[in-house]
Amino acid sequence: MTTSKKTIPKIDYGIILTLMLMALVSLIAIYSAQKTGQYKVGEHNMNFVPKQIQWYVIGSVAAYVMMRFDSDQLKKVSWYAYGICAFSLLGLLAIDALHFPKEFFLAPERNGARSWYQIPGAGLIQPAEFMKIFLIMVLAKVTSGHHVKFVHKTLKSDFWLLIKLSVVTGVPALLILKQPDLGTALVFIAILLAVILVSGISWKILVPLFTVCGIVGSVLLYIAIYHHELLQGVLEGHQYKRIYSWLDPWNFRTDEGYQLVNALQSIGSGMTTGKGFYNGEVYMPESHSDFIFTTIGEEFGFVGASIVISLFFLLIYQITKTGLDTKNPFYSYMCAGVVAMIAFHVFQNIGMTIGLMPITGIPLPFISYGGSGLLANMMVIGIVLSVRYHYKRYMFASDEE
Repeated sequence: MTTSKKTIPKIDYGIILTLMLMALVSLIAIYSAQKTGQYKVGEHNMNFVPKQIQWYVIGSVAAYVMMRFDSDQLKKVSWYAYGICAFSLLGLLAIDALHFPKEFFLAPERNGARSWYQIPGAGLIQPAEFMKIFLIMVLAKVTSGHHVKFVHKTLKSDFWLLIKLSVVTGVPALLILKQPDLGTALVFIAILLAVILVSGISWKILVPLFTVCGIVGSVLLYIAIYHHELLQGVLEGHQYKRIYSWLDPWNFRTDEGYQLVNALQSIGSGMTTGKGFYNGEVYMPESHSDFIFTTIGEEFGFVGASIVISLFFLLIYQITKTGLDTKNPFYSYMCAGVVAMIAFHVFQNIGMTIGLMPITGIPLPFISYGGSGLLANMMVIGIVLSVRYHYKRYMFASDEE
């Protein structure tokens, strides 16, 4: 019997293969979504497939660059990146507060929100997408640094960590909420909750906290549905309609419920195996981006939709395993944040197309068309890949001769 020493590969080819499959699904779905004639991709008149390929190439380069950063380097740049991104979010609010025209060349308004910068040669760049990355990095740094400083945990030290994490998350979340972009702000909350759950904060603090949050959220939802007059000045008119159209879309099918009704008809008509590639019949606005899942559901049915969901489960499993395998707490906290970010995006995006969640402008990661979103997601994957790239571990195997 001999003992051999094997080094685990520095690159996680399993994650890369999963992303390649998602890229293939994305290109097929986008190509089919941008039908010509009576089925036109909203008001857009362009081929999104080459653009998506371009962003995947750029994203792959960005992922490789992020992979080369080790934990110490990521810690050093985290606060600087966070600050720069927060400043860019403040810039958007300042432009809006100064009442610049909706088509202002530097930061045009789209769909009622001023959330993008117009960059020559690159198009629209959304700072909020990149803030997700830097928030995850900062939360991981704050948490790991806190445990180094407070070796002996107490309720006081745990409560102090909770405050720090909440403030770090609250600043960009409020800035994004003011754009307004409720969907993206909720992603930040999901990331915060995930990091809190794995941060080691005592359940004596977390159980009462989550209980209170659950009660408050339930009460607010009840008031918004049955006593919305009490929220005057808090919610705007279109936000009320969005809640009502979610609960009863058929009575609002010509207004706020139009997208949800069409989404339900599109996915429902796909049934088990779908109508076939390029055979979609239900018109769906933004079917190449936020509502890409409706194209998949209609043309490939329950089978195709299940395959896509399975790919996301596989990716989340791979990232979770990476976070559990590493001995570096900073990496573990980052992996938790990445899992929360992707999982919330998937749950919210697919949920809104089947009526499970209200409609928000959250795309389906790696599948929906998008520049900033896809680039940011690829950068996040680069951070996950850096865990194995910079962590040497050996496996000992016994072989009988």
